[in-house]
Parts: sequence; structure tokens; C-alpha cells
Amino acid sequence: MRLGVIDAGSNTVHLLIAQADGMMPLPLHTSKRRLRLAERRGPDGRLDEQAVADLACAVASARNEAAAWGVAEPFVLATAVIRDAPDCAGVLEAVRAASGVEVAVLSGPAEAELTYLAVRRWLGWSAGPLALLDVGGGSLEVAFGRTGVPDFAVSLPVGAARLTHAFLQGGDPPDPQALRALRRRVRHELRDAAVRMRWEEPRTAVATSRTFQQLARLCGAAPGRRGPFVHRTLDRSDLKPAIRELAALPARERAQLPGISEPRAEQSLAGAVVAHTAMKMLGIRTVTLCPWALREGILLRLIERGDQCPAPGLSPWFGFPAEREPNATRGAAEEPEENAETTD
Repeated sequence: MRLGVIDAGSNTVHLLIAQADGMMPLPLHTSKRRLRLAERRGPDGRLDEQAVADLACAVASARNEAAAWGVAEPFVLATAVIRDAPDCAGVLEAVRAASGVEVAVLSGPAEAELTYLAVRRWLGWSAGPLALLDVGGGSLEVAFGRTGVPDFAVSLPVGAARLTHAFLQGGDPPDPQALRALRRRVRHELRDAAVRMRWEEPRTAVATSRTFQQLARLCGAAPGRRGPFVHRTLDRSDLKPAIRELAALPARERAQLPGISEPRAEQSLAGAVVAHTAMKMLGIRTVTLCPWALREGILLRLIERGDQCPAPGLSPWFGFPAEREPNATRGAAEEPEENAETTD
């Protein structure tokens, strides 16, 4: 049996085809269509007409490619850049009308929970109590759990592309004051999750996402060509000098650094700040990089259910609520001190 996932994210529309005859999805084919949707939103967060048209074209093309690989009905989802748009429903309808493809929008917590599922399955039970960090273009997912299901999972609006657009558009390299404001926003959003995570004291901390992979490579981890089974880690202490290096360079020169790709060079600095601030506030000194993330979590859930793809938008099909209060205790924890950023 072959399964497919099409993921419309902040930077790309990503297709993954996997063989799923057992309980482990084995990758067969992957491709990307670069749209940079996060950069094509107006001041109010809406996508322009051309961006929506390009999205519809990319999704239809990815579905046709999936069909050529033997997957007639891949699961198609959109993440934070579309989920958080004020015209989300209109975008989904426009894509459906233009392409005939129904796009699901999972809630932020469901996204975090499915990513946690993939990470837990990859690392196994020997990881013990496990914390997850996933820095995307539009959001940061944080989860913790002792079993195959997370005890808590949140999605926070501090993705690398979102924060680059909001704080770092005034200069290249950016103004130090803008960088401090960006860091303050991340601390503000993370304060409640930080209280919970420090209470849990996870045994293993794991990071997924292209952002973390590139930062790990920048800080000395093995290159991707070595394959997914090479052990890769990222230390918080290495991120501080990396942030200074990224902040001193314009985006075009960051792309010359190890691990930093040209398409993600502009948002690499914001991603590094989010990663460092999250690790510090959550009490994490080292993360282990995991090659599996949201797409693999969806494939695992499809395999477990043994059904056809669910109706679009129905995240309860995956076993999680469609909507959930992302941080019920928001406001309970105090804001970290302003000078907290000065220590590692």
C-alpha cells in the first residue's frame, strides 16, 4: 500500500509518498514546490489573489504527481500560514474551485500531537519522558509526553517566517532593537509552556523541522547527505554565537554559511532566536534532531487506522479535537526578566 501527504506550508508545498505495507512508512518519493506564502501576505495577513492561484496550481500539480506514483487520494493539509489567515475559509474554497482539491486545516495542537507521534515512534520508548520542539514558518509547536500520546501540546504563533516579516523587515542586517523586540515576543508567547516544561523535566528533548536541521548543520552537525540515521544534536551554547554570526550578515551572505539554504537565509536569524529562546526558557541544553515530523505523523495515523483518507478538515479523525484552547493557563506565569537574554 502506498500513501501520500501534501503539506502546504509557509515556504513550500511538499509532497511525500511512502510505502506503508508494515507499521513504518518507508519513503519512496518527495518533491517541493516553492511558493513562499508567508512573504506574500498583506498587512492584515491575507494572501493576495496570485498567491492563492499559485497555491491551487501547486496543490493540483502535487496531487497529479502523487497519482503517477500510485496514490490517487493523498492527504492534503495546510499549516499555520493558511490556518491563521483571516480569509482562511475563502482561500480553501478558492483552492477547491480552481484545483478540485479539498485541503484540510488541522488545529495547531493537533499538528503538535501528530509531530510528537512521529518523534516518539522514531526514537522509541528508550527516550523516556520526551519534549518536542518544532519551529515552522508560521508557528512553534511544543509538546511533552511519557507515552505515545503527549500529555500536553501547544502551537504558538512564533514561526521563523512570521517573525521575520513582523520584526526584521526594516534592515538587512536587522537593527539590534528589532531583534530584542522579536526575542521579547517569543518569551511572551512561551511563558506558560515554560512553566509546564520545567515542571516535567523531560529526559530527552527532540527537535524537528528544516529550521532546526539547518541550525544544527551551522553549529557543526553532520550534513544531510550522510542520511537520516546519523546521530545529530544541537547545543544551546552553540546557538548564541550562531545568532551573532547570522545577525551580522545580510541575508544573501547567510546563504554562504554551512547548512543555510538560500530560500531560508532571510528567516534563518529569526529561526535561530526562536530556537535559542525556546530551549533556554524550557530548560533544555541539548536537542536531538529527528528526521520525522508532521508528514510522517499523518502517515503513521493513516497506517494505524487502515482507512482511506479522512474528510478534509476533520482532525478528530486523527484522534484529536479539531480545536482546542492552545494554552489554557496563559497569563498564569510571570514574564521573564528583560535581561534574561544576556545569559546562555
